[in-house]
Amino acid sequence: MPSLDRPDDFQTRRAHLKDLSDDELHARFWDLANRIVQPLVAEARTHTTPAVERSVLLRMGFTGAEARDLVNGMQARGLLGCGAGKLVLVLANAHHLTVREAGLTLLEGRMWEELGV
Repeated sequence: MPSLDRPDDFQTRRAHLKDLSDDELHARFWDLANRIVQPLVAEARTHTTPAVERSVLLRMGFTGAEARDLVNGMQARGLLGCGAGKLVLVLANAHHLTVREAGLTLLEGRMWEELGV
């Protein structure tokens, strides 16, 4: 496979960086990295998917079927945008329950009205 020859312009491209110290380069790197991911962070704060919310619940100790049913219940009630894990956690804290107990209570059809955020 032939390679494309590219002019060596490294010295030209690095001219604005050559006088920076290691600490300044480090700070510049993290500033640029943060600016690059800022749109992704903003998007993540305002958008979610059922798959993401099920994944959160799985990590909180629910089975796949439990996570699916909790997410479906939240989605049907228009609550999914609040975050499934957050809703279960808030309910658990409000009633001094474990996260699992709070989720199972919801799966039994109880306390859904308390999630109306």
